[in-house]
Order: sequence, then structure tokens, then C-alpha cells
Amino acid sequence: MSEAEARPSNFIRQIIEKDLAEGKHTSVQTRFPPEPNGYLHIGHAKSICLNFGVAQDYQGQCNLRFDDTNPEKEDLEYVDSIKTDVQWLGFQWAGDVHYSSDYFDELYGYAVELIEKGLAYVEELTPEQIREYRGTLTQPGKESPYRDRSIEENLALFEKMRNGEFKEGEACLRAKIDMASSFMVLRDPVLYRVRFAHHHQTGDKWCIYPMYDFTHCISDALENITHSLCTLEFQDNRRLYDWVLDNISIPCHPRQYEFSRLNLEYTVMSKRKLNQLVTEKLVEGWNDPRMPTISGLRRRGFTAASIREFCKRIGVTKQENMIEFGSLESCIRDDLNENAPRAMAVIDPVKVIIENFEASQTEVLNLANHPNKPEMGTREVPFTREIWIEREDFREEANKKYKRLVLGKEVRLRGAYVIKAERIEKDEQGQISTIYCSYDPETLGKNPADGRKVKGVIHWVSVDKGLPAEIRLYDRLFSVPNPAASDDFLSTINSESLVCKKGFVEASLAEAQPETGYQFERMGYFCADNQDSSSDALVFNRTVGLRDTWAKIEAS
Repeated sequence: MSEAEARPSNFIRQIIEKDLAEGKHTSVQTRFPPEPNGYLHIGHAKSICLNFGVAQDYQGQCNLRFDDTNPEKEDLEYVDSIKTDVQWLGFQWAGDVHYSSDYFDELYGYAVELIEKGLAYVEELTPEQIREYRGTLTQPGKESPYRDRSIEENLALFEKMRNGEFKEGEACLRAKIDMASSFMVLRDPVLYRVRFAHHHQTGDKWCIYPMYDFTHCISDALENITHSLCTLEFQDNRRLYDWVLDNISIPCHPRQYEFSRLNLEYTVMSKRKLNQLVTEKLVEGWNDPRMPTISGLRRRGFTAASIREFCKRIGVTKQENMIEFGSLESCIRDDLNENAPRAMAVIDPVKVIIENFEASQTEVLNLANHPNKPEMGTREVPFTREIWIEREDFREEANKKYKRLVLGKEVRLRGAYVIKAERIEKDEQGQISTIYCSYDPETLGKNPADGRKVKGVIHWVSVDKGLPAEIRLYDRLFSVPNPAASDDFLSTINSESLVCKKGFVEASLAEAQPETGYQFERMGYFCADNQDSSSDALVFNRTVGLRDTWAKIEAS
């Protein structure tokens, strides 16, 4: 299969291929234009993969341009995090990072040009009056009493706005289009407003800032963007995008194309709602592993490859839909099942003492790092008289379906020996504190010599040689598939979205690198936390379970 045949086709790629075939463009130039007012989330990953992906596939370029027209909500922390996320996903923008603020002088000049053409005017209605005059979806708007000012007066007033002679909300610049338009976006939209705010790129040079719809299309044109790709909520805005470019003296005229945004079950994609979770301290921060942010998914153990694969699988269409969270989990399972080394960890430990194993003895076992990839090598795992096993892996009595350790019966320890539970001790609360066992020294790597069958296999960790670790069991942040549809989305937070356990891991994980995925045998996929874990205090995050347990919950 050729590289072209391997590419996922969609309507945007078909448009690009047609444009190139017809000679409309000789190369492809796209852009990814995030607002630096929050961290990127999985929905942005879809846009990143699309914009950078088509540029790569058609030997074009993709710019990273920050839409920094609202300094009151922006921060350099967000700028830095966005650059980090784009590169971590495996993409690199063309040339230097761009900012809409790079073009503030040009934008001001084009605003003056619209005034000189009689296509823009300075408005002195209050913001509330502007909304009132705008009309409704069923009623046309009403023209402002300031709409027919002379060009000279508007130029003078706009200069006053720039010089800081109006307070915030006292004046703005509006396009003069059509107050009776069936498209609300064309009812004399605001192009500039007064904001006395320090800007992270331009400092205090400006006290007027352009609106997104005015800025975006001109920035695209100045950067010679050929295909301006955005989500469906900007479909009506395309009319304003084209109106602005049609009415200013700018040679390049990009075209805007819309695709459906990503809606993912059991989470929210609204930056406002995500910011609320952070500011109200309902999560640890923007990079909390329960958040749908790219930095949160990364901290939880999702790989860049798994996110790219997820974006590839869901495709690019114009149809709005809700993607099952299990689809994202399936991508990371497929990745880690293939690439993650295996290790053993006990999350809810109970002690086992092997009474016929010498107390002073330590036997070093060599276990494969991956059952199907010998090239990944082996690791040394110490075996001692006292070990930890999972509490759920032992029962005093059980039926034949239970394939773990039962009092009076045998089970195999992963990579080690067959043991038999002989007796138990309980604490004052009636909880099992110790399981006393015997082992068959002839069963290392082979079945018992007398032919008896041992069906179950459980994992374990040496008490003496294992390492204590905090194990964070992350799950879906919300308890309902569509929390955004709730009147109070915060009331749907899953109280079990984080459960912390004090467990033990095998000694080979002492130097586990942050974000490196491991399959903890029989327990799921985990990684060392990239913020809190250290060799002195190990912290592991559960990325995903071995199976989709939510599918059964939802089915029932």
C-alpha cells in the first residue's frame, strides 16, 4: 500500500487534492490557532492532527499562531503549555511561532480602510443597548443612531479610542453590513473594543483590541493560509470572514472549511467548565490525570501515538456526534499491550510466608519483560520467604471457577513456584493478616513432577526486596456520559474518579521514568507520575485497566 493510499480520506483532503490538481494552489499552508487562555484538550488534538497532518502529507507547512486578542484571560503559562503539547504530539510548526498581536498595526490599518470606505463606524451605544438593537433570530435588528456618522467623524473617534480617550464600554468599532440579515453575525458586528489591559506580547502599546472574527481572517491572509480549518460552530462566521477579506485591500483570500468538533463521553470540552474545575479545586490542576487536557492525559500515561491513532480512528466529518470514551481507551490499550514492558505490583497487599523457604535465602529469578517480544529482554526479580499478594487473590473457600489461591489448595506464582495455602492468621478485626504457605521447589518453570494440575497464576512482590509505592487508580471524572447536558455538571462528578492505594512494586521499578508505561500484570497499565514520583517516593498512575469494565456497567 502506498503512502497516499494509507492516508485516511475525508472531505477536507478531497478539497485539498482538488485544489492542487486544478492549480488553485501550488502548496498547502494551514495553521493551528489556539487561544492562550487555557490548556489544550483532546478536542484540540483532533485539530492539531488535522492541520499539521494535511500539511505534512501534502508537503506543505502549518503555522502555530496564538489568537491573543483578549489579554485579560491570557497567560504565558498557557502559551508555553500549548507549544509543549504540540511538540509532544509529534508535530513542529513552520518557522517562528506566530501571534495575532504580531499584526496589530496591520489590523488597525485595515480597520481604518473600512472606515474610509464607509463600511465601519464608531458605536457609542452601551453593550446592553447593542444587544437590544441586534434583534433576535426571528426579528431583524435596529440600526444604531450612530451608524450614519461621517467618515471624518468616525476616523477621529477611532483615533480617540486608540489614544485611550474612551472608557471601557463607552465606544467600539462596528462593521456596517446589514442589521436585517438573517445571519446574526452580519448585523454590524463589533470589530474593536476598548480594553485597558497589559498584553503579554505587546505590553501597554494598545488600549484597543480587535475581535476574533476580524483578526482571524486577516491573520490567515497575511500568512498566506490556503485552507483555514475550524469547527462547525464557526460555520456562520465564514460569511463575516469572507466579508472582511472582500472589503479590504489584501491580495490573499483564504477559504474557511468547517468540520465537527470532538465530543467525548464522560468529560467536558468547554474551557470555561474545565477552568471552573481547576479554580474551584475539584481537580489538582489543568494537568490532573482525570482531565481531558493533553497534559493530563500525558501525565496519566497516554502516549502521543495513542492520541494520534484515536484522532485517526474517529475521522473528520461534518456530522456532530458523541465519541465513546472506550474508543480512546482502546487506542492506549492497543499501544501499551504491544509496547509496554511487564512488571509486578500489589495494590491491596496481604502477606504470604512460605514456611519451607529459607528465611535468609534470596533467589533471583529472570522474568521476560514482554511475553511476545524476546527482544525486550529480561529483568531480575528477587524471590524471598515473605511475599505480598493481592488480597482478592485469596479465599478461605471458593468454587472451581476461582483460579487463585484457596486454603488447602495450590496456585502458581508468576515466573516462580507453585505454592499451597496451609493456614491463616487474622487480626482483631477479623481481617486476614498472614497466609502461611508451602512451596514445591521442583516447580520453577515447570509443572509438578507427579502430574497434578495447577490452573491459576497470580502475581506477587517480595516483602524484603519490593518497594513501597502510592498507586493512584484513576477513572472517569464524571459518572454520566454527557455531563455538559446536566443543569449542574459538577453534581455529576464521579466520587470514585481517584482512589489512592498504598501498595508495593517489584525492585526493577526503582528507577521507573515518568510517563513510561508498564503493564502491572493482571492489574492494568500504569506509569510513574511525572510530577510527584521519585526514587524515594514512587507514585504510579493507572492509565487504563486491562479491559473495558465500563462497557459492562453501561450494559447493565
